[in-house]
Amino acid sequence: MKVVSWVVAVLVAVAAVVLVGTHLREAPAAAPATPGKLADPGDPLRVTIPAIDVDAALVPVGLKPDGAMQTPDFGLAAWYSPGPRPGEAGPSVLVAHVDSAVNGPDVFHRLKDIAAGDEVVVHYRTSAVTFVVTGKEQAAKTALPAERIWNGASAPVLRLITCGGAFDRAARSYLDNVIVYADQLG
Repeated sequence: MKVVSWVVAVLVAVAAVVLVGTHLREAPAAAPATPGKLADPGDPLRVTIPAIDVDAALVPVGLKPDGAMQTPDFGLAAWYSPGPRPGEAGPSVLVAHVDSAVNGPDVFHRLKDIAAGDEVVVHYRTSAVTFVVTGKEQAAKTALPAERIWNGASAPVLRLITCGGAFDRAARSYLDNVIVYADQLG
């Protein structure tokens, strides 16, 4: 009887090992541990440029039906939301008006005065990203340097754009754009 009990115990143990082994072989392998993904910062909310006294709310903009970039209302700056958010890889673009015939100077009124080394800070709900100005240029609106603005950079870079140059009174528009180039600090 002891031999039978022993044989039954061995058979039960072997069956358990076979069943557990089969279950382990069929179960998908556990995913390797990965560092936690950083929380999504949300949309950028403000831009500050201490050197030229800018402190403005940011709103998202896209493209108009004619393919031109939308612009924000007076008193606001905007970020081009189909592109990367400031601080993400690639060129992010912020736009604002230089002035208004009705309201006077606007957010980027002094953008032409910005200098290399000045800082631009984009604020999110719980964080901020700082960029340092590396250069600027003025270009005719008819010859916007798209290859320098949207240049396929893999690092986080920032472009600030507003109107500039001579004002065409008949067209009620500036003839040029002022474009500022900045790299993420750090």
